[in-house]
Amino acid sequence: MADRDVEKGYSLPEVVAKLRRLADALETGNPFRIQVAGERIRVPARAEFSIEHERGSDEEEIEFQLKWSLGAEEAEDDDEPVV
Repeated sequence: MADRDVEKGYSLPEVVAKLRRLADALETGNPFRIQVAGERIRVPARAEFSIEHERGSDEEEIEFQLKWSLGAEEAEDDDEPVV
């Protein structure tokens, strides 16, 4: 699998829908799929969640991050919803 580092902007309604479905998956302990810049990504239930805050001289940024190690579980082809 090739390395990838993308950032994609979304409209407010799109972000709200993605965050709602993400929150539901986190709350129920279920894995889910999310599509980012045209690529579908499977996020396992065991992913670690963190929030990062950065401040510079002229801007601030908050990032919500989900991180996990790759393994055989990610290779499964299942039918989880795309958020």
